[in-house]
Amino acid sequence: MFELQITPQPTDFDELGHVNNAVWVRWLQDVATAHWMSAAEPAHVEAFIWVVVRHEVDYLGNVGPGETVTARTWVGEAPRGARFDRHVEFAGPDGRVRVRAKTTWAIVDKAAGRIVRVPREVAERFVPA
Repeated sequence: MFELQITPQPTDFDELGHVNNAVWVRWLQDVATAHWMSAAEPAHVEAFIWVVVRHEVDYLGNVGPGETVTARTWVGEAPRGARFDRHVEFAGPDGRVRVRAKTTWAIVDKAAGRIVRVPREVAERFVPA
């Protein structure tokens, strides 16, 4: 499990005073990237990059100006070929989950510019034993 605190900026809110849906999706990428950067071996960060294949997002609530959300992410299952499913929850200051998502990411070999099977040594840093 990886956690990241996020406080919305004034430009993150739409006309209804809600965090815009596109902002929540950006935060999905931000927390996934932060998790990758914090847990991956430096050589893996140099060799690979992740691309989004799919987002499934459930919007359950919102946060207001000045409130901070806690983003929690984890990879629950072993990769399937080139793909990992990542789970993300954003909880408000009261602990209630405001947004829940399952995102699918594929790994790309930077040098080859192609999607490749997730190397075992990369997966080991993220998948529970």
